[in-house]
Amino acid sequence: MARVFITGSSTGLGLAAAQSLLAAGHDVVLHARNVERTAALAAQVPQALAIVTGDLSLLSETRDLADAVNAIGRMDAVIHNAGLYGASGRGRTAEGHSVMTAVNLLAPYVLTACIERPGRLVYMSSRLHRGGNADLDDIDWTRRRWQPDQAYADSKLQIIALAMALARRWPDVMSNAVDPGWARTRMGGTSAPVDIATGQATQSWLAASDDEAAQTSGGYWHAMRREEPAFPAASADYGDRLLTALQAITGASIGIGS
Repeated sequence: MARVFITGSSTGLGLAAAQSLLAAGHDVVLHARNVERTAALAAQVPQALAIVTGDLSLLSETRDLADAVNAIGRMDAVIHNAGLYGASGRGRTAEGHSVMTAVNLLAPYVLTACIERPGRLVYMSSRLHRGGNADLDDIDWTRRRWQPDQAYADSKLQIIALAMALARRWPDVMSNAVDPGWARTRMGGTSAPVDIATGQATQSWLAASDDEAAQTSGGYWHAMRREEPAFPAASADYGDRLLTALQAITGASIGIGS
């Protein structure tokens, strides 16, 4: 039995992954953005081990969220599922960050740095990462003209690079990225070709399965198969430079080794 924490698990793929893992007998810690969603989630999924609350667009709340997770105990796996797309990522936070960058990239990084190191890490990406801009000079969109589609693609390229950098830096952790496909969620819409059960399957499998293929690290996965991501997501130099940039923006640092 594994203990799994899933961000953005009050709806969509995160909730579906939680329900799948719970049905398989695992302990799941859920996450909701605010107290209203937490109350609704508690009524919907009473079998959850716990529910933690925090707005991932704010790094201060993200750090508090990490503390709340650590207070529950060490997780066997963390699925970084929460994400924004399109107009929902517009604007800047009260802390001065791009909302989309904060949720899609900065929050997973800070949670990774601050949560007690689990055995497995799963980061949600997208096939749209293939249109991402690899330039790290302005990942927080302080100088560029805002382009929501480009910002999303950039964040999804960078989250793969983060997963792979951690696979190299933490050999005791299985760290992978997943493209769940265009799934029929609130974000994906009703015309999306992938049903929600299929969309959640790969990340749930990587988080808790005893299958030999699931107990690997440094992969980019789609539909239970390992694929090659766009360049330079797998580059060690790029990953190291990304970690340096994220530390400069957030003030959080990720250590080396076990």
